[in-house]
Amino acid sequence: MTFVLATANPDKASEIGEILGSSGIGVLARPADVPDVPETGDTLVENARLKAVALVDATGRPAIADDTGLEVVALGGGPGVHTARFAGEGASYADNVAKLLACLEGKGAEERRARFRTVALARWPDGREVGAEGTVNGTIATEARGEGGFGYDPIFVPDEGDGRTFAELAAASPALKHQLSHRGRAFRALAAVLH
Repeated sequence: MTFVLATANPDKASEIGEILGSSGIGVLARPADVPDVPETGDTLVENARLKAVALVDATGRPAIADDTGLEVVALGGGPGVHTARFAGEGASYADNVAKLLACLEGKGAEERRARFRTVALARWPDGREVGAEGTVNGTIATEARGEGGFGYDPIFVPDEGDGRTFAELAAASPALKHQLSHRGRAFRALAAVLH
C-alpha cells in the first residue's frame, strides 16, 4: 500500500513518514509540480478531502492528506481550521506562535487550555476514502520552550506528558512526541483502518 502525501510542508511530511515508518504503508513525496491546494473548507475533514482529491486528480494515485487545528479555550475554539494561517497568509511558525502568545497574555490556566486535533484521510482514484482522527489535550505555555518539532510545538504542553512542550519532547525523543501527539494518533488510527 503506497500513497502520495498531499502535504507540501516538509516538516509535516517527515513526521508522517516517521509515524507510518513501521506500519507497512509506503508514502511518496508530493510532486513538486502540483500547485498548493487552497484550504477553503469550514472543517478539518473538508480541508483534508480537498487536498486528497487534488493529489489523486494530479497524480492518478491514492493519496493521504491531513489537516490539523489547534483549539484554544480563550479563543472560543480558534484558531481551528485557520491554525496554519493564524498570523496571516505566508506566516512563519514564529509569527503564529507570537500571535497566539500575545492573544493569551494575562490569561489564566483555564483559558490557556487547548486541544490539538488532526484528521487524516486516505483517498483512492475511484473515490473511496477512509479517515481517522487524533486528538491531544493540553495547555498553551506562557513562553516558547524547546528546539525540536515545528509549528506550535514550542508552546503546547500535552496533559499526558511530563510538563515539557512538544518541542522539548521532540528534541529529546521524536518517538515520544509521536506517541503523544495528535498527528501520531491520527496516522496510527488511519494505518489500523487501512490494514
